[in-house]
Amino acid sequence: MALTSPSLLSSHSAPLTRHHRRHPLLPAKLKPITAIHSADPTKSTQSTAASTGSSSISTKWSLDGWKSKKALQLPEYPDPNDLDSVLQTLSTFPPIVFAGEARSLEEKLGQAALGNAFLLQGGDCAESFKEFNANNIRDTFRVLLQMGVVLMFGGQMPIIKVGRMAGQFAKPRSDPFEEKNGVKLPSYRGDNINGDSFDEKARIPDPHRMIRAYCQSAATLNLLRAFATGGYAAMQRVTQWNLDFTEHSEQGDRYRELAHRVDEAMGFMAAAGLTVGHPIMTTTEFWTSHECLLLPYEQALTREDSTTGLYYDCSAHMIWVGERTRQLDGAHVEFLRGVANPLGIKVSDKMDPSELVRLIEILNPQNKPGRITVIVRMGAENMRVKLPHLIRAVRRAGQIVTWVSDPMHGNTIKAPCGLKTRSFDAIRAEVRAFFDVHDQEGSYSGGVHLEMTGQNVTECVGGSRTITYNDLSSRYHTHCDPRLNASQSLELAFIIAERLRKRRLASRYPLSSN
Repeated sequence: MALTSPSLLSSHSAPLTRHHRRHPLLPAKLKPITAIHSADPTKSTQSTAASTGSSSISTKWSLDGWKSKKALQLPEYPDPNDLDSVLQTLSTFPPIVFAGEARSLEEKLGQAALGNAFLLQGGDCAESFKEFNANNIRDTFRVLLQMGVVLMFGGQMPIIKVGRMAGQFAKPRSDPFEEKNGVKLPSYRGDNINGDSFDEKARIPDPHRMIRAYCQSAATLNLLRAFATGGYAAMQRVTQWNLDFTEHSEQGDRYRELAHRVDEAMGFMAAAGLTVGHPIMTTTEFWTSHECLLLPYEQALTREDSTTGLYYDCSAHMIWVGERTRQLDGAHVEFLRGVANPLGIKVSDKMDPSELVRLIEILNPQNKPGRITVIVRMGAENMRVKLPHLIRAVRRAGQIVTWVSDPMHGNTIKAPCGLKTRSFDAIRAEVRAFFDVHDQEGSYSGGVHLEMTGQNVTECVGGSRTITYNDLSSRYHTHCDPRLNASQSLELAFIIAERLRKRRLASRYPLSSN
């Protein structure tokens, strides 16, 4: 189960084969540790020697093979020796997640690909060192729990909860430099790389920030494990999850009404003699994810699984490749094709259908369900025009993927005050377009990917509480892109739940739905 305490850990050296070379940053006497888990090894069939059917992509894979490829969006560290020292230290640290947990998530995502589950993936645009505290982690986790209940009630199906948490620090930049008042400095790339203060010292990439990012990720995951399994996520507490600032809102009222219905159903179960103390009612499964961007960090936390011999990136359960780094012959794709984690591919309206098919082929040559999640981000209008061609191309190739909507990144605008924002109406329109296209194509809307927070921020305009451009500056806390607050996130969850309910009823009563 995800986010449960692992069994006894041990370590041994990874065997050196022509496909699996020793970590290049470790001295000969230092042996890399491996990820140990109690999962059934027979459930994993992923191979690191992916046969792609093309001479341009080597079938051999090694942990540091990405270094021979062109790597975009990576910082230039001023002291290579200092960088090597930090990476060597990281490579001796314990894994943050475990291989068995990643395999379990892959199985769940495989169900979402077939329309039997739904992915809810959400969290910060970019985690920060300054806002790291237990309350912020708890509040975001709590909103995801609430959204999960809303979606599960509407869809009557399992909801796979995955946080953009415990590792989502690095951010790609459209411009490597930022200029203010005639002063030009390197762009802020995330707290695990450099600082957001606009001064020369802060903007110098510092490899020691990776150590702090590791420690914060491990601490965040430790707290999430406690919340998920220690009683906080128990379904009996469904009425207690409301955040204070949603107490007197329309979404808060709607959630309370639903929570009371769930509470009554549980009372009925208890009265009928059905157990409500079962672990499935008192705990929840929760996984973590982030963009695979800072490759030296990801390599340093990659471990060989002692049970299967496969490599897992143990910095998160799921990792994804972004729009700016998904080149077929690029370093990021080369690294990702050799790790066995479930992978995401961010896709915009710029993606050519044949290129998507080729990319999926490279990353999932065995066509394993749950291995690939295609996260679509292109705006409502482009969604209706472009997405059908992508779906048809993937279907013609016989590829199994989980289709997920990211309605955030295609809808970023600049407010009159100069702040970046997103319109809730545009976000809602893209989600509706996503469901409409899949309904028309006979494919499955497998999930949603959101930048959101449990904090009472004013970063996205609109929603039932009507945040305006004038409100943005009052509680605009993001270090990067604007996020939905708890009320807006819940409102969107109710909208999605209604679409899931309609899909469920249409499949149950196909004649009456025509």
